[in-house]
Amino acid sequence: MKKIAVVLCGSGYKDGSEIRESVAVLWGLETLGAQWQCFAPDAPQCDVINCLTGATLPESRNQMVEAARIARGQVAPLASLKAADYDGIILPGGFGAAKNLCNFAFKGMGGEVIPSLKQTLQDFHRVHKPIGAVCIAPAILALAFKGQPLELSVGAECEASRAITGLGHKHIVTQVNECHVDLKNKVVTTPAYMYDNAKLDQLFEGVRRLVGAVVELT
Repeated sequence: MKKIAVVLCGSGYKDGSEIRESVAVLWGLETLGAQWQCFAPDAPQCDVINCLTGATLPESRNQMVEAARIARGQVAPLASLKAADYDGIILPGGFGAAKNLCNFAFKGMGGEVIPSLKQTLQDFHRVHKPIGAVCIAPAILALAFKGQPLELSVGAECEASRAITGLGHKHIVTQVNECHVDLKNKVVTTPAYMYDNAKLDQLFEGVRRLVGAVVELT
């Protein structure tokens, strides 16, 4: 049975992991008979957003505690994730991924990935284990692998795609129900809610294809 690590960073599309994308990843893995384990930083979210109004709330929330809402408690500290223990790794999106797992949301091409995740991604890549990234999460890969050109997709050409190419990578245009497979680097990406009006069935199909490719590449 393949074992895949899934990295979350809270619960909610404006300040944590996008719930539908995260569930699609877990659903896709289970349909293929793969075992999954969620991980998240044991650290405060960058911010807490009221997803109804968009207002910033004057409170603090822990990324791992909030991610437990999605994982039904099956979440471990990101610091405990070892590439040797898993066959692949997948990062769902959500604006929180661009704020908590890196600072791409604020610094764009000048951003950095949090050290624990950057090292983990590089460890998976070094031993040729596949990496999947959904929605805005390919920007995390673009930052983590500066100077190591990857093929990545965030859907249509946009500000994020231009940042990705500015970091030395190749951006591939895809639709919601598609994914792109960089066979050379074993990196798989799908746009999901980078298309704001994405239909749920199309989003699940894109993620299903991504998950299938990641498992196949193990």
